[in-house]
Amino acid sequence: MSLSKKRKVDSECRVFKTEWTTKYFFKEVRSKAVCLICQESVAVFKEYNISRHFATKHSNYASKLSAQERAATAERMAANLLSQQKNFHRQTALQESTTKASFLLAFKLAAASKPFSEGEFLKDCMVETAGVLCPESQGKFEKISLSRRTVTRRVELIDEHIASQLNKKAEFFQLYSLALDESNDVKDTAQLLIFIRGINDSFEITEEFLTMESLKGTTRGEDLYDKVSAAIEKHKLPWSKLANVTTDGSPNLTGKNVGLLKRIQDKVKEENPEQDVIFLHCIIHQESLCKSVLQLNHVVNPVVKLVNFIRARGLQHRQFITFLEEIDADHQDLLYHSRVRWLSLGKVFQRIWDLKEEICAFLEFNEKSDEFPELRDQKWLCDFAFAVDVFSHLNELNVKLQGKDQFVHDMYKHVTAFKSKLIVFSRQVANTSFTHFATLDTQKEATRYAKKYSKSLDDLHREFSRRFSDFENIDESLQLVSCPFSQDPETVPHEVQLELIDLQSDATLKEKFNTLKLNDFYASLNEATFPNLRRTAQKMLALFGSTYVCEQTFSVMNMNKARHRSRITDQHLGSILRIATTKLTPDFDALTKQGDQQHCSH
Repeated sequence: MSLSKKRKVDSECRVFKTEWTTKYFFKEVRSKAVCLICQESVAVFKEYNISRHFATKHSNYASKLSAQERAATAERMAANLLSQQKNFHRQTALQESTTKASFLLAFKLAAASKPFSEGEFLKDCMVETAGVLCPESQGKFEKISLSRRTVTRRVELIDEHIASQLNKKAEFFQLYSLALDESNDVKDTAQLLIFIRGINDSFEITEEFLTMESLKGTTRGEDLYDKVSAAIEKHKLPWSKLANVTTDGSPNLTGKNVGLLKRIQDKVKEENPEQDVIFLHCIIHQESLCKSVLQLNHVVNPVVKLVNFIRARGLQHRQFITFLEEIDADHQDLLYHSRVRWLSLGKVFQRIWDLKEEICAFLEFNEKSDEFPELRDQKWLCDFAFAVDVFSHLNELNVKLQGKDQFVHDMYKHVTAFKSKLIVFSRQVANTSFTHFATLDTQKEATRYAKKYSKSLDDLHREFSRRFSDFENIDESLQLVSCPFSQDPETVPHEVQLELIDLQSDATLKEKFNTLKLNDFYASLNEATFPNLRRTAQKMLALFGSTYVCEQTFSVMNMNKARHRSRITDQHLGSILRIATTKLTPDFDALTKQGDQQHCSH
């Protein structure tokens, strides 16, 4: 028994005949026969179907017209239909364009941390500008919807779209890491920021904002774990692929018994007993804490007091600025010190030192020099000069550690180099050579205190070694990944020894290593030949070395949820933070269609 073949209309090669327009008042529109009278369509170009439609629905239409009049009527009706089609498509295209423009501008407003209500102001500016430059297009700009409610909806949809893109990428992560930090907003709500850094089988690295979790009550390790666990479950991230967690080192995060990290370690062990999570204390935060060992409070406190003395009083501050302008000083004002800003203290010290003579003259003029006897104390000035130089070196290191998308081995390389520099600094200062301490070298009394400064540098070196022990634990793996051709195969883990020998024996791979980026090089390695080496590289390249991304995002948070804008919801604040930090590109065409489907009054 043979099965009958399904009829395919497309294979019948039927064509529309022009005489049907006059005879039956039909016209071909987009491969369909459309009735010019009722605008219904007939899918198949078959005269029987078209004639039956005309006979059953319009049998008496134009029956009294002559053939010439009938043709003219059909031609006029066809022209009207074509005009309607063009107008409809033009209106549809305009609506799609204005909706897409609305999404683009809403994205720009959120990325720039502007209030949603500024969309209307932005629209007014565009309409006024269009009226001057292109009056014929002014109406198009007026159709762009940028009301506060519309911008809010657009931002919500963009946030969901970017999160969806991230989730799709996360499905292919071989390993991922988390950077966590917690801070209070202007309403004293504790906000936990979570960033993710994942790497796929092609060694493509994705570093994105994962979520912001609000803690309304306590912020114990248990509370933080619940929020992190909920975020991981929500985004369907497997615990077994968690390679690293980097924090600022606070007790509720790092507690050995009930802290967040201990709970995470236990959870990962449940899922994959062989997986060891690498816990790191933010490398920038540790570097900033190291300077406390220098014991320079006797210098810091008078400097901060001096800045506050000049800047805290409005009249006195204005007089000081005028004084600097009159004498044409290199700098026109002093800087405030802020403990939460990593480079603050070094810059404040440098500015005070540069304006030291001007400050002394200003205090003498106002008869206030007795309140700051330190400025006439040679021993204190030597300590001050030493502090200026030390903080300058620390600031240089700090700047190198900042930034997104940095590999941990590059960051730790800068710390290791700085530790070596401290040894050189200490030895030279002990020998009264101030080559790298230009400010201290200007003080005649500096040689008297050289031994003390050398000891301070030794103390700083020991503090760096103590604080960066977590990075030292993974230093061998970092060296293996960053410099595989210079490693001794006998010193590396047993599972990669033979693979490393094969790698070092291949001249082609060595050439690739010298020309490709590190992640591209490991992506080019054959997975069957170098499985363990690739796995080690994936883990080291996926690590977060610092919580810089979190600290930077807290600044964005404080800009958006400020004293005069404190009613913004946590949901919308999280949407703004995602848009302001993302490197993913939204698909505005897809968003436009989604926005049209959810179209409602503005």
